[in-house]
Order: sequence, then C-alpha cells, then structure tokens
Amino acid sequence: MKVVIQRVNQASVTVEEKLKSEIKNGLLILVGIENEDNEDDINWLSNKITQLRIFDDKDGVMNLSVKDVDGDILTISQFTLHAKTKKGNRPSYQQAAKPEISVPLYKKFVEQLGKDLGKEIKTGEFGAYMKVALENDGPVTIIIDSKNKA
Repeated sequence: MKVVIQRVNQASVTVEEKLKSEIKNGLLILVGIENEDNEDDINWLSNKITQLRIFDDKDGVMNLSVKDVDGDILTISQFTLHAKTKKGNRPSYQQAAKPEISVPLYKKFVEQLGKDLGKEIKTGEFGAYMKVALENDGPVTIIIDSKNKA
C-alpha cells in the first residue's frame, strides 16, 4: 500500500456536486492499493499513520500525533499512486489492484484506522469521480509505502 499523508487545517471531498465528507484539523490520506497488499500492510500502515508525530507541540516542534491532537482523518482511494511512467507518456496502472482486491482491502484499512485512532474515519467514494479540497498545514506532506518497512 502506498499513502500520501497531508497535515490539513481542513479537507473535504465532493461527489456529483454533493459534499460527501469533511474534516477540520487532521490528516488527508490518499490511498493506493496494489495486488500484493494484505492485512499486514494494513496493520503496519494504520499504526504508523496514527502514531506519526507531525503535529506541533507547544514549542512549535513536530512532536505530536493525530491521536495526540484529537485530529480527524479523511481517506481517499487513489489507484493513480501506483502509476508507472518509465515508458512513454501514458502512465501504466497495471500494479494497482483491481476492485475485487482493492475494495475489501480499502474497507479493512479504513476500519483498522478507525480502531487505531479511536474515532470514525471519513472517506470519499471508492471508484467515483471526486473533487478533493484541502488546506495543507505547513505544508506537511509525507509519502509512505508499506513495501519499504525496513
């Protein structure tokens, strides 16, 4: 699994001109799932995300996690994170998992993230055309690939 994590003051997702989800202070997470991903990837990433110290403490040092600041999380499925651009100008998405694999894994990821955070995780709509708006705080943007644990 590959994620792009953005620390945000606010974020929202709209589907068919209707607001689907929104958060204030917290994390916007773009999630890409590939064929080899499994529950180990889910558990490792969920723990890493909820413990990641990227929020400022009282001294302005990034020392607090999303849990520490009682922040929210908005997750958006995004298969394009697995784009391969080595050949030609049209990205290849062959590494991205098909819906029969990615949908159940995405749902388990959201569920595990909710357990680890201790609150509901907001989401987009899997497979839909979405408009995502955000105000990146910092900016702080971090990319994590569960295949690079070591």
